[in-house]
Amino acid sequence: MTDHNKENEEKLSFKDQILRDLKRTDLSKNQQLDSDEMLHELGTRDELEEQPLSVNNASQLTDSSLDQLFTKERNQVESQEPEQEEAYTRKLSVSYRTDSQPVTENIPQEDLQTPSQEDLASEQTEQPSQPDDVKTNLSAQSLEKKRDVQPSVFVAPHEEAKDEPVTRSRAKHAASKYHKAKKKNKIVSRIIWSVTALVLLGLAVTGFMAYRFVSSGLEPVNTKDTKYVTVEIPKGSGNKQVGTVLEKAGLIKSAQIFNFYTKFKNYGNFQSGYYNLQKSMDLDTIAKKLEEGGTDTPQPPVIGRVTIPEGYTIDQIAQTVTVNAASKKKEKTPFKAADFLKAIQDDAFINREIAKYPQLLGSLPAKDTGVKYRLEGYLFPATYNYGQETTVEDLIDQMLATMNQTMTNYYGVLTSKNLTVNEALTIASLVEKEGATDTDRKNIASVFYNRLNQGMPLQSNIAILYAQGKLGQKTSLAEDAAINTEIDSPYNVYKNAGLMPGAVDNPGKSAIEAAINPNKTDYLYFVANVETGNVYFAQTFEEHSKNVEEHVNSKLTKNSSSN
Repeated sequence: MTDHNKENEEKLSFKDQILRDLKRTDLSKNQQLDSDEMLHELGTRDELEEQPLSVNNASQLTDSSLDQLFTKERNQVESQEPEQEEAYTRKLSVSYRTDSQPVTENIPQEDLQTPSQEDLASEQTEQPSQPDDVKTNLSAQSLEKKRDVQPSVFVAPHEEAKDEPVTRSRAKHAASKYHKAKKKNKIVSRIIWSVTALVLLGLAVTGFMAYRFVSSGLEPVNTKDTKYVTVEIPKGSGNKQVGTVLEKAGLIKSAQIFNFYTKFKNYGNFQSGYYNLQKSMDLDTIAKKLEEGGTDTPQPPVIGRVTIPEGYTIDQIAQTVTVNAASKKKEKTPFKAADFLKAIQDDAFINREIAKYPQLLGSLPAKDTGVKYRLEGYLFPATYNYGQETTVEDLIDQMLATMNQTMTNYYGVLTSKNLTVNEALTIASLVEKEGATDTDRKNIASVFYNRLNQGMPLQSNIAILYAQGKLGQKTSLAEDAAINTEIDSPYNVYKNAGLMPGAVDNPGKSAIEAAINPNKTDYLYFVANVETGNVYFAQTFEEHSKNVEEHVNSKLTKNSSSN
């Protein structure tokens, strides 16, 4: 046998050995894959291209086949002759071409002959370590029936094998390490994103909850709960202490928010005392009430208030007490006008009040004097609170109590001037309507006293209007000039000398002060322009007539000509 044939025989033997090794690794005993099929699998996994065995394509080969393949080949190389060892150490590259192009082979066709029986026997003798059950009786013809693709075996040159000395174990280890690192990076990335998302979500939830907490704390506890709760604010309490008291009483939601909010809004001048507050109040309303000041002792809770303007008559007051002055929508109070007028004329009630305020009501006019309302002029104009159990009698009593408090400083002066409370309040009721400024009122009061001292009638249109039931209504200049001075009434101070039996309205502090402490003048006359409010004084009738012509009659003539 020539050297060329011998080399070809070695190559063919190596191929047969590959076929036997691949057959051993077949896991299914019922199906045996031929060498070309296994080589086709390896070629397909190498992406159908002729590639040398490298790290990338080695990881894609069948694990069980390649492990046994390289392991067996290395064992055989160690036991064979040096020339065979050199052949086994070469890298094997197997490729299949699935297209219709012819397959290029690196081994001459005449060298690819089926080994003879003698050659196979000699190879078996040289390799006793191989099992006897391995058979390689597949012929080239049987392979062609199964596959249309011709196998091609290419043994790379020795120089190329040196470029990629990579074993299957190292390739598998490198690929496994790469995939583990990649998988680990993905896990770390997912963890980072998850933690970041959780942190952002936590911040968002925390911010939202904080916003809701503060917003809720600024709102009333219950907008529909109008019941009053009495609380005591100790002396020297600051914003924080006040907030604690209010929170315990259920009037606010958070003492901490109350503390920060009132400081931010510059609330802090809180007064000690007892307060009646509602759960429907917001923080601003509560803070303002605390700055107004409380009471020394607990008072009944307030549910509303009525306001009596200066100069209102009892008839007007009866209508006023039906409206809650604390309501912007003018809600009704529990009081009725008819009930108020009934109580104001109740003798039993009046007698109880006389006993309660003897200095104030000691000179109250009797019923037989022709007085319209005995308590007219005694109801001090102011704002009065009322509660759930307040009655009209309680409301009238508050007005009398306030008037008594106001007159306390004047009782001694009245005694020194030989004036009664009823006389002072009657003059004050006229002054209230005739003048608008403190100076005018003091001068008007001096005119009334000068005329009384000289026995002259007061001649006030205000008293006539009261007798007619028109006082409090808007009066034009013409109506005032045409007033009926002949009316039969004890309030007609044109016909009757002296004072009326009682006051015609309920005067305020300014008119009372003017009536008790008038200016000292020589005026006996005055005329008031009901349209402008200006008052003109005179000592003589001639001066007075001139003032009337200039400030009243001329206006009337001008108005009539324009009409």
